[in-house]
Amino acid sequence: MAVLLISLIYLAFVSMGLPDSLLGSAWPSIYEGMNVPISAVGIVTILISSGTVISSSLSDKVIRRFGTGMVTVVSTVLVAVSLFGFSLARSLPALCIWALPYGLGGGSIDAALNNYVALHYKSRHMSWIHFFWGVGAAASPYIMSATLTRGYLWTTGYRIVGVIQAVIAVLLFLSLPIWKKSLSAEEENSAAKLSLKQILQLPGARQILVAFFCYCALESSAGLWAASYMTLHKGIDPSTAAAWASFFYLGITIGRFFNGLISDRLGNRLMVRIGQGTIVLGVVFLLLPLGRAGSFAGLLLVGLGDAPIYPCLLHETPQNFGKENSQAIMGKQMACAYIGSTLMPPVFGLIADKISISLYPAYLLLFAAILIFMSEKMNSIRSISK
Repeated sequence: MAVLLISLIYLAFVSMGLPDSLLGSAWPSIYEGMNVPISAVGIVTILISSGTVISSSLSDKVIRRFGTGMVTVVSTVLVAVSLFGFSLARSLPALCIWALPYGLGGGSIDAALNNYVALHYKSRHMSWIHFFWGVGAAASPYIMSATLTRGYLWTTGYRIVGVIQAVIAVLLFLSLPIWKKSLSAEEENSAAKLSLKQILQLPGARQILVAFFCYCALESSAGLWAASYMTLHKGIDPSTAAAWASFFYLGITIGRFFNGLISDRLGNRLMVRIGQGTIVLGVVFLLLPLGRAGSFAGLLLVGLGDAPIYPCLLHETPQNFGKENSQAIMGKQMACAYIGSTLMPPVFGLIADKISISLYPAYLLLFAAILIFMSEKMNSIRSISK
């Protein structure tokens, strides 16, 4: 039963990854067809992120009311419907209307499944579910590219991914009896009902929330601006820079697969520290005049360093704050993560525009330093409180 359920969770994370990279790959066709500014994508992504932050923040209440299995199914259906809505949109306002349910569907399922795995499975599975998210995120640009190169519109690409999401939603719906057998309603309802004020009063909670904000600010900024930094500061041609930037995401995805092989033996805290050290090493490679090879190695190392941090910090949540508190704080961790990934990459865009894009490694190093300080501070506080 446990093997079947974790397989379904892997599938759910593939479905979560599929839409996350779809908008970026389709946007060049969308903004030209709708005759809107290229920057208009920011409006859509902010609305998606807003929905995700809202649903993550409310996830503990929703899960107590409806259960993890039902929340997973409904969230997947909501995203599938939103994808079909995107495929029917012919204007920017229509995209904006569908963006909010798009985000609402993503936040609750993310918080629900991460907490479920943290409570019921070993650390390796937390790394592997996020590996499968990467598989989904990597697949959708290929689907969109294949659609466009065959002469179809971007709307067809959205429909294809929407159909895949709908199929996954049906499979998850059929699995509801398995969820009910694996986790009783009494167990789910035993989760503590905590307000934001009560969460912030938990020892170490403020530090871990800042750590999640900084991690996702670092990851998103690193991925978004890698190609521009390589082109404008390192003098690498745009096509090569774009290809190299993809190795940052490859480092995260492959790294999470291999993290799953060793995380149970080394432990979450050591894996987080190894990841943090690897990020710092990667940033040093970017800062030093080591030529193209050094820049390539730096991006790959930052990606590999990112790989264990997010899943291992998530998996530590029940141990750090208690099983009864884990769902409440898990939702707030996810919300802080989404806020960091939404707000901080545009901030660096302003820095690059007004000062210099050469500050890219320093920007990453700033968030890495705060992440290290806050995660170690949280470890210290939790050790004392125990």
